[in-house]
Amino acid sequence: MDSGKVAHRRKPDIPVIRSRASDENQQVSAKRLELGMVIRLLEDPLTADLKERHLFVLKKLLKRNQIGFLLKELKGIAKILNICAEKVKDHPEYVPVLCEALNICSLPFLKEKASDELTYAQDVIEFLSHMGCLMRVSDAEVRQQIVESVKSFYSCVAPKQLLDGLQPASPGYRLQLLERSDLPQTLLLSMAALENQPAIRLQLLQTLQILSSSSDLNCVLILNARGAEMICLHMNEPDPSCQVLFRSSEILWNLLERGNKEEVTAQLSSMECVLSLKEAFLTGLGHSDHQLTNELLVIVALIAENPNSLLIESSFAKDLVVLATFPELKTVNALVRNLKLNFSTEDFKMKKLLLNLLVSLSRDFAALQLFEEERVMPALLTLMKPPTSPSERRSGSRHWSSAQQEELQLQALTILATIAPLMVEEYVSCQGIACLLLLLDWCVRKDALFGPSSHGTGGGGSKTAQMFHCVRVLRSVTSLCVDSVNQDLCDQGIINQLLGILMQMEASPDEEDVITLEIKLDIQLILSLLCESDMHRKELFGSEGVEMVLHFLRKGSDRFYSGLGHNKLILSTVDCVWSCIVGCYTTEDYFLAKEGVSLLLELLSSSPRCVHCNILATLLELCDNPNALPHVLSWRDDRGRTAPGLLLQLWREEEEELQVSRNQHGGIADPQRPLLSLQQQDDTKLSFPVDVPSPAVLELSENLRSKIYSILCRIGFHDLPGLSAKHYVTLSIVRRYLDFKVGEVWEEINRELSLDGVRPISPDEEALSTICKITEDTARRVAAEQNSILEQREKEELGEEKLMYTEMKSHWKQRELMAKSWDSYVSKTSNYEILKEVKAQRESSRPKPKHEGAAVHPTEHFIGQVMAAESTDAQGSAGVKLMLTRAPIKTAGRGFSCSSVSVC
Repeated sequence: MDSGKVAHRRKPDIPVIRSRASDENQQVSAKRLELGMVIRLLEDPLTADLKERHLFVLKKLLKRNQIGFLLKELKGIAKILNICAEKVKDHPEYVPVLCEALNICSLPFLKEKASDELTYAQDVIEFLSHMGCLMRVSDAEVRQQIVESVKSFYSCVAPKQLLDGLQPASPGYRLQLLERSDLPQTLLLSMAALENQPAIRLQLLQTLQILSSSSDLNCVLILNARGAEMICLHMNEPDPSCQVLFRSSEILWNLLERGNKEEVTAQLSSMECVLSLKEAFLTGLGHSDHQLTNELLVIVALIAENPNSLLIESSFAKDLVVLATFPELKTVNALVRNLKLNFSTEDFKMKKLLLNLLVSLSRDFAALQLFEEERVMPALLTLMKPPTSPSERRSGSRHWSSAQQEELQLQALTILATIAPLMVEEYVSCQGIACLLLLLDWCVRKDALFGPSSHGTGGGGSKTAQMFHCVRVLRSVTSLCVDSVNQDLCDQGIINQLLGILMQMEASPDEEDVITLEIKLDIQLILSLLCESDMHRKELFGSEGVEMVLHFLRKGSDRFYSGLGHNKLILSTVDCVWSCIVGCYTTEDYFLAKEGVSLLLELLSSSPRCVHCNILATLLELCDNPNALPHVLSWRDDRGRTAPGLLLQLWREEEEELQVSRNQHGGIADPQRPLLSLQQQDDTKLSFPVDVPSPAVLELSENLRSKIYSILCRIGFHDLPGLSAKHYVTLSIVRRYLDFKVGEVWEEINRELSLDGVRPISPDEEALSTICKITEDTARRVAAEQNSILEQREKEELGEEKLMYTEMKSHWKQRELMAKSWDSYVSKTSNYEILKEVKAQRESSRPKPKHEGAAVHPTEHFIGQVMAAESTDAQGSAGVKLMLTRAPIKTAGRGFSCSSVSVC
């Protein structure tokens, strides 16, 4: 019987006149009024004990909403469900009603208008939160129905046949609001109440797995309730289905992937959680399939990265280290005594994860003692050794495949690069150096047992990946600069071996890639570390090493920005010159004889600014050798630029970068600040502590000017080739660099005293003033010298300009005479009258002969030149026979002729 109708029977039907709009509103709100009446029926003290009446009304209400709850009714439905949950404690008859209502919750919510989703969003959030709170009901059926309903949110539930005017809410609407509710946290916290209900606990874990895998916000909500810790602590509870451990590990994985990794590891780093993980790991280790143990190992590896983890204190780390050395080393430990490896894919993954854990554990120095006790170093050296031939392997024994063995070898080398520097004594005592050198020799042999490496390039049979990691281990060990270790390497011929490998790689026809460039870089760094402080090793570097360095210097800087690493290779090559050549006269002289200085200067002129500091420092060291100065002074680049000109150009570029005050010609613009950069000018109002270098001193190591000044001091400031007036202007500043720098330091001292409120005594104050005045006067003299240089150059340019104009005028005059001569010639050949006049003038000007019988010859003027002289037996001038040439100059109209005349 409808409760609404009962209420009408108690009152007489009184006709009331209402408007049509009022009638429509009454019909629209009829269901809501009925819902309110149901709530009053359940809460009213007068009707609170009418259980049968309650159940009848509730069943009728659920039947009316069997296609889904309206969004606008969710607030009332939530209140009804809470009331029923309270009554279930004393009246189990309410359980079916509660379960049926929760089953309806699995259906999509319904809306009457499109705006209902936004209007009733907060009601939906509260409803979902109340739905999670129903887990407090101890009845297993209710709890199971809650879990199943929540899981159904993530499945496509087809809505039942709907009434006219109703529509299901958007598919993702409920899931979006679920992320803003307390449902994930409530479900997580309810795990503690499910100890006696394992089946429901397993379903709850499945639901939490779905929630954590579908949304980052759900993971955040679970973590806020310390979900990682709670899941970990309950993962080893008795479970007949053996599924709780797997589901728990999956939830932890989801929290790591989609949540805050640092928060997860922090929650799992407690002693209780570590012990729980240890128990779970040892449980999974007994299974033949190690998938679970591999998942747990990844979680443990992340915990190991946390410096506050308690893996060592819980003895879990010891078990992991023992497993990492199995089966390479024989042990009597009970943990591995009955452990059988099938050498399957999962076993291989477990082996790799255990080896990776060694790197994470090595960050804790307490683990190094554990590594030494469990003989980690011998196990790694066994893994990294060259593979044995099939005939040498024990027959009938199972082992890793060739591909797996190669991958483990590379991983062992990678771990050695991290652990060997931390355990140098253990590394040396286990003959690690000899093993590395044997492996390095195996890498360059053509009869390698592995096929083409899948981890490196270099063609068939290439062991590029092994060589890369082997060289990286050598670099990490030599970088410690332990004399005994480095001396042992040199005694075993590492220098010549590395030089041979490097030149062999250079001779290879294969194209360079990132890996090969890294190998070459590491080899050069190893050679630099070995030879830097030992003269005998520089001699061992010898001519072969010099040829290697020259080979890389000839490559230049064309591929500096290729992105492969040529920029680092250039720097390592220059470092090789400084560490392996400079300081040993035999290698220095060979380097100079092979034009090494010229190659360094060419690299300096073509390389970017970031390389200039290293090259200039190396050149400065080489200039200590007197034989290097002629090579520096005789160098010319393709544009005819000399070494002093290049250095002065770099000086100007450096001052432009530092924004030093200079005029348009590069001269001193401010005599009070002849060297001061813009950064130093900004620091003039600051006072620095005593233990901090002052800007004037710090500036010496931060730019190139001090190095350029030192090099020019070596080669001198006079009679430098290839300098222009602009160069001489810069040279005048460079020559006084040290004077200016000393004055700058004293000026800084004076300024610091002033800023600190300290007044020097009168003699000191006078001395400071005099020094600053001398520096300023020096700057003014240099500025006057620069102006003189510019004026002299201006005069020379003016003289050159006048000479050029004189030559131009002479050239044009000659062209005018030639044109006039040509016009005269053309007029005589084209006009007969002019020709007769010219002929008459010529005949009238011709001299008459002295007697009639004399032959008439035209007068010729010639310029003679002595071609040869020969002595004869005659005396006086007749005894000399000359051979002359002459060029007779005839009148117009005749050509020019040259003849030879013999004169005695």
